[in-house]
Amino acid sequence: MTDGNAGNGRAWVGRDLPRREGRDKVTGRAIYLDDMKMEGVWHGGTVRSPVARGTLKGLRFGDGVPWDEFTIVLAKDVPGENVVRLIKDDQPLLADGVVNHVEEPVALIAHPDRDMLLRGLAAITVEVDPLPSVHTIEDALAQTEVVWGEDNVFTRYEVVRGDPDATLGGAAHLLEGTYRTGAQEQMYIEPQGMIADWDDGKVTIWGSLQCPYYVQTAVAPIFGVAEPDVRVVQTTTGGGFGGKEEYPSIVAAHAAMLAYHAGHPVKIVYDRLEDVEATTKRHPSRTTIRSAVDAQGRLLALDIDFVIDGGAYVTLSPVVLSRGTIHAAGPYRCENLRVTARAVATNTPPHGAFRGFGAPQSIFALERHLDRVAIALNMDPSELRRVNLLRPGDTTAVGQVIKERIDLPGVLDTALAKAQWTERRAQAERLNAKGGPIRKGVGIATFYHGSGFTGAGEVHLASVAEVEAQADGTIVVLAASTEIGQGTTTIFTQMVADAAGVDPSRVVITTPDTAKVPNSGPTVASRTTMVVGNLVTRATAKMVAQLREADLLPDGHDDAAWAQACRRFFEQHAGERLYGRAKYEPPPGVQWDEKNFRGDAYAHYAWAVYIAAVTVDLRTAETRVDDFVAVQEIGKTIHPLLAEGQIEGGVAQAIGWALYEDVVWDGGKVKNPQMTNYIIPTTVDTPPIRVTFTEPFAEAPVAKGIGELPMDGPAPAIVSAVAMATGTDPRTAPLMPEGLMELLTEDRTDEEAAQ
Repeated sequence: MTDGNAGNGRAWVGRDLPRREGRDKVTGRAIYLDDMKMEGVWHGGTVRSPVARGTLKGLRFGDGVPWDEFTIVLAKDVPGENVVRLIKDDQPLLADGVVNHVEEPVALIAHPDRDMLLRGLAAITVEVDPLPSVHTIEDALAQTEVVWGEDNVFTRYEVVRGDPDATLGGAAHLLEGTYRTGAQEQMYIEPQGMIADWDDGKVTIWGSLQCPYYVQTAVAPIFGVAEPDVRVVQTTTGGGFGGKEEYPSIVAAHAAMLAYHAGHPVKIVYDRLEDVEATTKRHPSRTTIRSAVDAQGRLLALDIDFVIDGGAYVTLSPVVLSRGTIHAAGPYRCENLRVTARAVATNTPPHGAFRGFGAPQSIFALERHLDRVAIALNMDPSELRRVNLLRPGDTTAVGQVIKERIDLPGVLDTALAKAQWTERRAQAERLNAKGGPIRKGVGIATFYHGSGFTGAGEVHLASVAEVEAQADGTIVVLAASTEIGQGTTTIFTQMVADAAGVDPSRVVITTPDTAKVPNSGPTVASRTTMVVGNLVTRATAKMVAQLREADLLPDGHDDAAWAQACRRFFEQHAGERLYGRAKYEPPPGVQWDEKNFRGDAYAHYAWAVYIAAVTVDLRTAETRVDDFVAVQEIGKTIHPLLAEGQIEGGVAQAIGWALYEDVVWDGGKVKNPQMTNYIIPTTVDTPPIRVTFTEPFAEAPVAKGIGELPMDGPAPAIVSAVAMATGTDPRTAPLMPEGLMELLTEDRTDEEAAQ
């Protein structure tokens, strides 16, 4: 690379630098967890419950296995607290007395030989007296069995503005509907995996993970040790999508428990079957909406009942529900509304973090509902949205005043033009009117997504990032944000290079390791670039100021001047550090009332309009997405190519949720845990995804998070396009061919009855 810096006008931010970790990944030099070699390592495995709910009677160990060679760990062998700490301490590390879901960990075993470990796992029978279990949102709410707390409800929120009941009671145009979304498997490339090793009362854990400090916080009380005695190191990670946010704490604690009792390092690596069957997934949801609009389509009132299925334990359900609640009314003006939200317990493996974090579920419901409103009013779906879009000074559902100079109609116009909305819909209508088996449709979704933790979450995290320069001019970045395929190392490199005015080759990103990097918070919630990137930039600015205060670095310096200044600093200040540190500070004027669930939910939002064009074959009820337009305003774009890739990847994943990825449950157990029967979209199923970033609204925009955004809009746009193509009224995702065939059959039956 040639030298370039902010000082001489050749900024690195906004340019498509090569990915810092890309070469190692494509050449095979990257070392993933299962590639790690460690002397004396044993292999660990998990013995799991065969039933959804029941009383544990014991374990039966089969014949023909040298059990004396194994390390076997039960709940009674946990030296500290037998709990996985997160939001509520309700999930045991190992089941003790009862089990509450299929695949719940009951025991751990380890052996030096992996084949013998597998023989041992197959030879153990978990004996359980089954108890009645709950498997649907409806049964949880009806309390057919109480399986958690007093009423099966983990947490609830309510948002109320104006008088929705009175408005709904007097409106001329009323519509009601119920919408459902299913679970979704993250299906990251690399399954869950951890290695743990004890030495002198301290444990080191290496793993495929998103949040090193989450693991440290969860593991320490299990052994009754101080958090610094638990060192967590991220290895090269093959994807996460939220699935490696909280669940790695369990795998890490299991590996550490076996290593503690075996006296050897222990590796646990799930195969794909175990990973799909046992780990967290996207929360299934049920949303009922009642709406009132006037003759021009203006929203007069919304009454939204939003429920998510949390599975057997709380995990992250409260914050998933929170984000889903905040986004439930969309980027629309509505003076009279109520959102009632609950997360309920069922006897499935706990659901957890997944890209979008609750917003895709509630957005799907609202956007499908608005399309039905448009049909009822004989109104173009895009125009219905236009008349209701938020403007500067308007207030969101939770009372946040929009202070950005947003131009959502402008974003909408850009999307409509790029998708040729009017022309394509007219063409589809002409084709469909001919009555052949091939039908076409075009659908739209308008939405937004808040970046970072909700409300005061970032304040509570109090994230810290550091940078430090060496005598040769190298800048070392110290942050806990993990690279999981989204480009963290490259983006941090660009931001630091710009802030320091140096060539990117001088920047070194430290591997996330709790013994070496400060806690900059978890790699979740689209916060890495916006929140931690800002911290890294501020820390770098402090380091630059240190050189300028020492009169060693001139304004408008180049890369060579930087290197010279660093060398002279260490010559003149022996024993001192050339160093910068930044701690999170909330933007001025941002306030959130957690008790009343009102205020400034997020410092910044990304805004988007997505349009999908589909073809449906009525003979097979198969849907193909032909074209996809994704237009969004995300503030400053740090790395355009990576940003475009984030949108494309998210849209592809959302296409899977919309049309292909159906988690089939049987008594709380996943019936299709393999990639041969849990179908994800391939390149054959993925259309051209045409990505546009509109000009930022603000004069000095921040870089807003985009990791979650592209998961929100595709499903409602696609399902609405199918509705147009077929004349049916689908209200579920995924919309599988079987489900669409049922709708087509029902419509044909209704037509015949009418005749």
